[in-house]
Amino acid sequence: MIRELTPELAKIAEEELNEKPTQIADDLRYLKEWIAKQPHLIARTDDQWLVGLLRGCKFSLEKVKKKLDLYYTLKTTAPDITLRIKPTDPKFLDFLRLGTCVFLPKPKNQLYPRVLLIRPGAYDPEKNHVADIMCILYYLVQIVVLEDDVATVIGTRILVDYQGVTMSHFSQGTPTVLKKLVAVSQDSMPLRLKGSHHMNMPSGIEMIFTLISNFLNEKAKERLKIHKTHEDLFDFVPKEIIPSEYGGDGGTISEITEYWVSKMKEYKNWMQKEEQLGTDESKRLGQSLTKDNFSTEGSFRKLDID
Repeated sequence: MIRELTPELAKIAEEELNEKPTQIADDLRYLKEWIAKQPHLIARTDDQWLVGLLRGCKFSLEKVKKKLDLYYTLKTTAPDITLRIKPTDPKFLDFLRLGTCVFLPKPKNQLYPRVLLIRPGAYDPEKNHVADIMCILYYLVQIVVLEDDVATVIGTRILVDYQGVTMSHFSQGTPTVLKKLVAVSQDSMPLRLKGSHHMNMPSGIEMIFTLISNFLNEKAKERLKIHKTHEDLFDFVPKEIIPSEYGGDGGTISEITEYWVSKMKEYKNWMQKEEQLGTDESKRLGQSLTKDNFSTEGSFRKLDID
């Protein structure tokens, strides 16, 4: 049984995602039958999870099948990203408490994309790796997909704070690692990206962003924002959800982080099962989805801003 959307959210889902409540049961049945016929797939068939995938693909069954297959394929073929820290390992919560990656609270009285705060400068590169942030994101997204209909319908925004980032942090982002991070975050995640905001950028990084923007379409350019001050954020992100460290009313980063620590504990059984999911590539009918995709040659895919 899936949750019923509020009338306002249901209207958005119908107009923007092609969601038809009377069709969802048939779509779920089709996906479950398809999963059962894939000998290599060891995947979830929970209704709310599959609905999140359907919304993320605007109810295109062919796109859902590709995304679902890639999601679990990367679980097996890129464990250095998806299982670098297992969600049931105490080290996972230790890293989560650093506040490198957390979803901010939801606004109380408005429908707004769920905001993900990433603070890569908050971890010690001598002890952890940039891929650990993606590992945290990988599992927090699952909880958001299951619990937050606003996020699955409207999407997410990313807020990146570069305060404290050093060359040691940047050096961890090798081409191979970056390609895997893009594959996991952009190509396989259920939630749609609605834009990104960047602040406290080190010297020289803005030039790179300018170069990148030349390859983006107009919508993508419009939704990639670089902020000179924290106050600039208030024109784009509700002040009520921004952490107090940035002048907002959303509570401290520590408080927000502890909320997610408690959520991870609440989802312990889910995460235990999650560690067993993925693919058995020896049983795949056809070529591996990730074959040769993680070489250091070639160009990166264009950032997909929905």
